[in-house]
Amino acid sequence: MVQRIRAWVKAHPVWSILIALLLAYIIYSIVRPTPRDYEYVSEAVTRGEVLRKVSASGKVRALNTIKVGAEVSGQITQVYVDFNTPVKAGQVLARIDPTRVNAQMQQSEAQVALARASLQQSSANVQRAQSELEIQQRDYARQKALADRGFVSKAGLDIAQSKLIAARNALQVAQAQLQSGNAEIQRGNASLSAARLESSRTVIVAPASGVIINKLVEPGTTVAANFQTPNLFEIAADTTRMQVEASVDEADIGQVAEGQNVTFTVDSYPDTVFQAKVRQVRKAPVETQNVVSYLVIIDVDNLDGKLLPGMTANVEIITGAKADVLRVPTNALRFRPRVADREEEKPGKKDDTPKPTLYLAGSDPYRPAKRNVKVGLQGDEFTEITGGLKAGDKILVRVKSLKPKTPTDESEEDAAAAS
Repeated sequence: MVQRIRAWVKAHPVWSILIALLLAYIIYSIVRPTPRDYEYVSEAVTRGEVLRKVSASGKVRALNTIKVGAEVSGQITQVYVDFNTPVKAGQVLARIDPTRVNAQMQQSEAQVALARASLQQSSANVQRAQSELEIQQRDYARQKALADRGFVSKAGLDIAQSKLIAARNALQVAQAQLQSGNAEIQRGNASLSAARLESSRTVIVAPASGVIINKLVEPGTTVAANFQTPNLFEIAADTTRMQVEASVDEADIGQVAEGQNVTFTVDSYPDTVFQAKVRQVRKAPVETQNVVSYLVIIDVDNLDGKLLPGMTANVEIITGAKADVLRVPTNALRFRPRVADREEEKPGKKDDTPKPTLYLAGSDPYRPAKRNVKVGLQGDEFTEITGGLKAGDKILVRVKSLKPKTPTDESEEDAAAAS
C-alpha cells in the first residue's frame, strides 16, 4: 500500500503537492485557536473618596410662605400690588368696599349715644328718688314723734310709713335702671369696637416683609368670609433662604438623617450644583398609588436669587462619605466573566454565604483570577475595599465586543444614548 502511494506521488508530483497543502490547511484549521470576538476591560484599584447617596425629587418652596386672607365679606375695590412686588410689614395690599361695615359702625355709634341719653335720664331718676326718700324719711320721723305724744293717730303714722317704703322701692328701681343703662353703654361700646375692627379689616395689609408670589384677586372680585377665610395673596417672607421638600422612598428613608449634606440641580440651571443640608425628616408617610414615601425638608441658601418657588429639584442626599480610601468601581463587584473563562472551583467545603468577589487581570487576558475581598462603604459609583486588594491591582469591570458594528447596532446605540 505504501509502495503504491509512493509510486503515485512520483507519477503525479503536482497533484501530490496540492493534496499535501490541502491536508495541512485542514489540520491547521482544526488545531489553531479560535479568535475571540470580545475582550475584558480592566481598571486599576485607586485611592479616593467614596460617597453613598440617596436620590430623590422634590419641589423648591419658600422657607416661610404667608397666606394673606380677608376676614370680612365684600367687593375688592383696589389692589395695590402685583406678582413679584416687594412689600414691607404693614403695607396696604388691597381694600374691600367699607360701605356695609361703615353703616354697621354708624348704627353702633347711634346705639351708644341712645344708651348714654338713657343713662342720664336714669341718673336723674335716681337723684329724684333719693330726694323723695329723704323727704319721706323726715316726714315719717315727725309723724312718729307726734304719734308718741298722742297728737297723730296710728292710721296717720301708717300712711307716713307706707310712703317711706314706696320711696325706698322707687329708689331701688331707679338704681336698677341706672345699672341697666351702664350695661347698655358697655354693650353698645362693644358693638362699636367690633364695627370699628370690621372697618379696619377692609384694609388688607402685609403681616410681614417679603415678596408677593401669588395674587388671587383683582378689583371687582367679591370675597365671602362667612364660612372660611378666603386667601387673597401669598407672600414669601424671605427669598434669600429656601427649602426643598423631597420625597424619599421608604426603602431609603432609613439612611437619611438630619444634618446630612445634600446636592441638587434644577432644570433651569442644569450645570449648577446647589449645596444644602437636611433640616427635618418627617415621619408622616405619604402614600401614592400604593407607593410609600416620606417628606424630607432641606434648607438651602438663595442669596443670588436663582431658585424660585415651585422649581423641580433633582436631589442627592449624601448618607455616607469616606475620603482617601482604597476603592473600586461598584459595577466591578457585580461583574462576572463568561462561563468559558472562569476557573473551575476546587472541590471542598462549600460556604453558602455570598462573598464580595472581584476578578483580576492576569497574563492570560481570558483567564482572570478570582479574588474574594472585604468591602466597607458602598456607593453608587465606587465601593470601599478594606481587604484583599492593594492600590494598582487591575480588576475587570466589563466586556467589550470586538465584532464589527453594523448600521443597525449604531442606530440602536444612538437611540440608547438619546434616551
